[in-house]
Amino acid sequence: QGTLGRCIQRQTVLGEYIQAVGGDQLRNAVIDLRVNVVGTAGQHHALLPLLLHFGKAAAALGTDSTVLMTGESPRMDSYTIVRRGDGVRVDRYSGYYIESLAFNFKNRQMEPMLVTLEEQETEPALVMHSGQEFNLVLEGKVKVTVGKNSFILNEGDAIYFDPNLPHGQAAVDGRTRFLTVINE
Repeated sequence: QGTLGRCIQRQTVLGEYIQAVGGDQLRNAVIDLRVNVVGTAGQHHALLPLLLHFGKAAAALGTDSTVLMTGESPRMDSYTIVRRGDGVRVDRYSGYYIESLAFNFKNRQMEPMLVTLEEQETEPALVMHSGQEFNLVLEGKVKVTVGKNSFILNEGDAIYFDPNLPHGQAAVDGRTRFLTVINE
């Protein structure tokens, strides 16, 4: 199923919450999220990672972001195991894929994600969000920009930074995969 199909599924889940909860504020928050998810397909805009958008919309709706991504509530509160390839995948845009690795854990305070980047002709726009962020390169090379500084990280290299600064990642010399953990 393509990115648009997954976006439409998420819109359906969001729409069900709007009907159940009601209210203009919630309706507007979800419409803004829907515009960000669908309206920028294939474009490189300065958006927060989609999972963080889901988190903000979920908070406004009084639920967990997992509900908006999967239609189900997280069930685990002591531990959760995600087998290889079983995370919830979100296609941020063509060539940028995020796999949520803790989607089934209740009240999580961090969002660990496996990110796969394909090399692009142009680098994506930088983003900013609150909290702290950690990246560990698992495969390939990634260019990480934080503020006015850029670094090339190789397999096994890591960076921990303040995501309130404009930042972004781009694949170098082909595909790259890295673990990111965001605490917002």
